[in-house]
Amino acid sequence: MPTRRRYLMCPPRYFTVEYSINPWMDPGVPVDTELALAQWTALKDAYQDLGHTVETIEPQPGLPDMVFAANSGTVVDGRVLGARFRAPQRAAEADHYRRWFLDQGYRDVVMPTAINEAEGDFAWTGELLLAGTGFRTDPEAHAEAQEVLGVPVVSLRLVDPRYYHLDTALFVLTESGGGAPASVAYYPEAFSPGSQRVLRRLFPDAVIATADDAACLGLNGVSDGRNVILPTEAKELADQLAHRGYRPIPIDVSELRKSGGGPKCCTMELRE
Repeated sequence: MPTRRRYLMCPPRYFTVEYSINPWMDPGVPVDTELALAQWTALKDAYQDLGHTVETIEPQPGLPDMVFAANSGTVVDGRVLGARFRAPQRAAEADHYRRWFLDQGYRDVVMPTAINEAEGDFAWTGELLLAGTGFRTDPEAHAEAQEVLGVPVVSLRLVDPRYYHLDTALFVLTESGGGAPASVAYYPEAFSPGSQRVLRRLFPDAVIATADDAACLGLNGVSDGRNVILPTEAKELADQLAHRGYRPIPIDVSELRKSGGGPKCCTMELRE
């Protein structure tokens, strides 16, 4: 069943690709900022059409990746753990989001000491925080997240640079609750052998994505427990989800993908 969600998003008013910090980014490839804004608006509209609440933060000039709101905070039970970026080009984003939370009345806001790219590498299952490392977020940030948010953390190691954040390789379809376990979709080859075994143990009935679905960032999806927003190219994944009883909603994010982003990258969940 779907549940109402509250999201934070940032319009891509200054979106471009002027540096390369992941394999998807090529400054030599032209970027259409107006198209990126139109795709972002369609994503925002899709959330609102489903009955979800979308808050927005003002973008800032000189921060072209600020559109990727998921990287700037993790919110569980109203507690906020901010971000500390690995790439200096994105470092200033963290404080803009910190100030947004304070302006909105959040009082339990902690900025991390370890490199921590927030929901890019953290996925809440309803009882566990799955935490990625290998390319961006430091392993020390996992212990810090457990201490700040007060939830158990399971570390997972990413091994393929194309899937540099956890949210490019795994997303939560249904959170645990009412005695029912959480369900996820993921691409096994993005993870180390040990992490694959952990995922099989935790989620024996997971949706397993194909290489083609992973390669279009199909796992950078957002689910409300019933409706699943994912990139239009992830056709096999959409078929699998429909077979499981979910309602896939394809969204064109091709322009945003030029920075290695998709629906989830653009979406921070505000869990109160």
